[in-house]
Amino acid sequence: MSENIRGADAMGGGAPLMLGASRRQFLAMGAVSIGAAASSSTSAPAPAQGRAGPDEMPRDSGAEGRRYLLKGGAVLSMDPNVGDFARGDVLVQGKKIVAVGPELDATDAAIIDATDTVVMPGFVDTHHHQFQTALRSFLSEGLLADDGQPHGKKNYLSLILGQLTPVYRPEDVYIGELFASLSQLDAGVTTVIDTSQVNHTPEHSDAAIRALRESGRRARYAYSSGMGSGSAYPRDILRLQKQYFSSSDQLLTLAMGAELYGGVREEWALARKVGVPIVSHLVGGFGNSRVLEKLNREGLIKSDNEFLHATGLSEASWKVIVETGAGISIAAPIELTMRHGMPPLQTALDHGVQPSLSSDVECTMTADFFTLMRTVYTLQRGLIHERSLNGESQLPKLLTCRDVIRFATVEGARVAHLSQKIGSLTPGKEADIILLRTDAINVAPLNNVPGAIVTLMERGNVDTVIVAGRIRKWRGALVDVDLGRLRSEIEASRDYLFKKARIRRELF
Repeated sequence: MSENIRGADAMGGGAPLMLGASRRQFLAMGAVSIGAAASSSTSAPAPAQGRAGPDEMPRDSGAEGRRYLLKGGAVLSMDPNVGDFARGDVLVQGKKIVAVGPELDATDAAIIDATDTVVMPGFVDTHHHQFQTALRSFLSEGLLADDGQPHGKKNYLSLILGQLTPVYRPEDVYIGELFASLSQLDAGVTTVIDTSQVNHTPEHSDAAIRALRESGRRARYAYSSGMGSGSAYPRDILRLQKQYFSSSDQLLTLAMGAELYGGVREEWALARKVGVPIVSHLVGGFGNSRVLEKLNREGLIKSDNEFLHATGLSEASWKVIVETGAGISIAAPIELTMRHGMPPLQTALDHGVQPSLSSDVECTMTADFFTLMRTVYTLQRGLIHERSLNGESQLPKLLTCRDVIRFATVEGARVAHLSQKIGSLTPGKEADIILLRTDAINVAPLNNVPGAIVTLMERGNVDTVIVAGRIRKWRGALVDVDLGRLRSEIEASRDYLFKKARIRRELF
């Protein structure tokens, strides 16, 4: 299916923050590259431009005029006009893909041996609350809300949004955002829509943006509401746009996180004045379906809307999504675990809407895209199989592995409004590329590329990760990242948050 189906900036400043520093020191910290404090054990070598051996990384990747050739991999382009190659090459110059095909002539380029890997576009996560990374697995057995039904006492709205989120300091936002970004880079997720519901003050917003910039990852920052009297939401989006988002030709772009209640008209009007997409949670069980239909009658729903979850919607709501061209993001593991409602995979497909995929919250489930893809794949097929076993004959098509990869790449780029830049290995697009090892013990021997990615692989197969031409992970290790230091900082943040919120961690 075509990638346009309906339905680089410079690294920002700042070494990883030491949480022992005062708030004033944090806010005043100058611009320093993450790599300045990196240990040699996590940094890849950088040889001179030219032919590189299997353990050598081309220098200055992503810089204007620098060329390198990913040679001899199994190329899964996700662009039907480009095609796939059992053994092919991808030529990168600066931040752009120049050519894709077999035996490309690039005598002046550094050579990166891609033998025994799949070369494909990076994954796109269209909904992730990255600031919550210090809370990983804390709510692994919790629900979304106390809905009056059984099991709801331990829930996200009470514990995460009600008790923990209000005590976040800017430095907690910073380390959570940075750690999440690097973790997903490590797993091959090159792009994220960061749904940032922690903008208690302008300093919290600045901290989130700083971390996203420093990570070297492509991100759309969805500026969302905060808590307390210090919040400048939503008007502060005007300052943020002017200060951080003056150019559209950068890795970090802007969106407005605005829900279907409260001051929606003011927030949405402001987002459209600024000219950014609008990201909203949409869970039908909370009455949002009726609100969606009302807003559409007022002419407020447009193609720049992205709706998260889209569970439990009426037929009229689905008609709104189809007619306006709004995007949807499905977080199947979360929806199944936290009682959002059944992930609307088949409902979306029945309406001709191609979904994107998202991780949502790591307080409950991993942000690993192999887990997301496998969940979507097995869920849809299992539901269709059950209908077949119950005697139905006129059944929808079963999802293929390629379908699910398309959701994770092409459709993710479309919903993020970045299709012109990423989502496929297309000459002229920016080089957001991942190399996945096929000679690992969990994959070899390779017999089917899409099948291996969806049914066999996991984050340990991610060998190399490239964002806008710049190599961010090389031969299994993140480049210029001091993981030991960052881990200490996020542990310190976690300890502060639980203590301040007066919540006792139960390790077992």
